Amino acid sequence: MHGILLLAAAVLGDGYTGIWYFNQPSNDAYVYKYSGGFATYPQQQSPIAIYVPTQRKTFFCYGGTVEGKQELLHMVSYFDHKTGMVPRPTVLMNKKTEDAHDNPVMSIDAAGHIWIFSNAHGTGRPAYIHRSRNPYDIRDFELVETTNFSYGHPWYHPGKGFLFLHTIYENKGRSLYFNTSPDGHTWTKPQLMAHAELGHYQITAHQGDRTATAFNLHPEPVGLNARTNLYYMETADMGKTWKAADGTPLPIPVRDAGHPALVHDYKREGLLVYLKEVAFDRDGRPVILYLTSKGYNSGPSSDPHIWHTARWDGRQWIIRDFTRSDHNYDFGALWIESDGAWRIIAPTEPGPQPYTTGGDMVMWSSKDQGASWKKIRRLTASKEFNHTYARKPVNAHPDFYAFWADGDTKKPSVSHLYFTNKEGTGVWRLPAKMTSDFAKPEPIALPR
Repeated sequence: MHGILLLAAAVLGDGYTGIWYFNQPSNDAYVYKYSGGFATYPQQQSPIAIYVPTQRKTFFCYGGTVEGKQELLHMVSYFDHKTGMVPRPTVLMNKKTEDAHDNPVMSIDAAGHIWIFSNAHGTGRPAYIHRSRNPYDIRDFELVETTNFSYGHPWYHPGKGFLFLHTIYENKGRSLYFNTSPDGHTWTKPQLMAHAELGHYQITAHQGDRTATAFNLHPEPVGLNARTNLYYMETADMGKTWKAADGTPLPIPVRDAGHPALVHDYKREGLLVYLKEVAFDRDGRPVILYLTSKGYNSGPSSDPHIWHTARWDGRQWIIRDFTRSDHNYDFGALWIESDGAWRIIAPTEPGPQPYTTGGDMVMWSSKDQGASWKKIRRLTASKEFNHTYARKPVNAHPDFYAFWADGDTKKPSVSHLYFTNKEGTGVWRLPAKMTSDFAKPEPIALPR
């Protein structure tokens, strides 16, 4: 099985430790293009956490490891909202790599079976699909399929099955595909959704019958380090047809940079585009969160790193600045509440390692659809490590609202995992070492 260890019986971890990862040494003061505690990386794949009201649990998966090693373990666990405790996490598999691009994503079907999609970074390693044998049970999984995909987005539609958006690496870059399955066992042949120039990265969202994708462009001849442009399209019929935000049918596959899915032409402005989050507002209209900069490398030469929101108002895309930070891979998540309030949690404070990935987490709020923003509170004040990749659970419960990791951005380190509540009045660290089957997360002092 290509050196991959598949675990037939449940193996329990002795605590919560995230994978540390780096990409592209830069041979300067910032050491890498990006790096750090990447248990919840990357943004190009989702979801990694789902709250289930009937169980009063938030189920989640992440890229873990054994302390002292850099070997990617696919971990599955949950937070029990009744008890405020977490169990020892299940080690689903050892991916036999240190590459956090292989991190897992999850879905939960109508019967409560937990599905884990184990990504592969390119075609050099296989990808896997596992299913829990019993509903809402993290202890016993069966291998459903060995295949290949990268950056997976498995969205389950009750009564219809899975719509799986993903990436396949091909000769000329990264191609966006989708396929469907009524039961997770039988899948249609992947259908090409987009491949213009050298390909794309995408982020996705799901609401009711609708699944949305926002993607950028990897232009020729440079490719991903020149990523630019912003595109959007959605489907309400499991990929049979795709439409723009205004409902106009769109042809697929996307084959050129000027395709009508284009939201904004940043290539013409000489700006790079780093995707963060796409969500639907209370009127069902899409909002895209992303960042632009002048270069791919770490450091002030790529300034300014400007966060933006693009909101479809029913007639046009309204693009507004949100704030600034100091790195392209400062990832933040966007929540849009039922009362219309927008909320972002992102490492917009530099943290102890400026101009490297992440920083200190900050909660922001907007009451006017992104026209103005208020800093609600700073959630972390680390003296050593940067915090990275705050992710949003599906159906996020107020007590487990965002989930992230920390780590040294300049050299390998231990990485811990954290979560916060909706109001940002508490931050908790998941236990790195457990001496019993269940433990309460440790409260972390909030900055004054």
